[in-house]
Amino acid sequence: MSLEVLKELYEVVSDRRRNPVEGSYTCRLFEEGLDGILKKVGEEAVELILAGKNGDKEEVVYEAADLIYHMIVLLVYGNVGLEEVMRELERRRGKRGDH
Repeated sequence: MSLEVLKELYEVVSDRRRNPVEGSYTCRLFEEGLDGILKKVGEEAVELILAGKNGDKEEVVYEAADLIYHMIVLLVYGNVGLEEVMRELERRRGKRGDH
């Protein structure tokens, strides 16, 4: 398993933004605009926090996947490339060396 799945997901979400598909959940999020996307990111973050608090590993995995998906929708909406985020993580790692 690699980070390729994140790149693939980013590409699929980007394609949905460029080429809307009727009935697509991703397209519906884009139609709701920034406020709707931010609301979903917030909801998913809270659900992940609660899953972590409950100590349920399967629920944490499920909610983390939901949060990552909605984060990618936000990135695409804001024209932020996944590579930009990865570069920032690399920069932080090199800067502190403790990640």
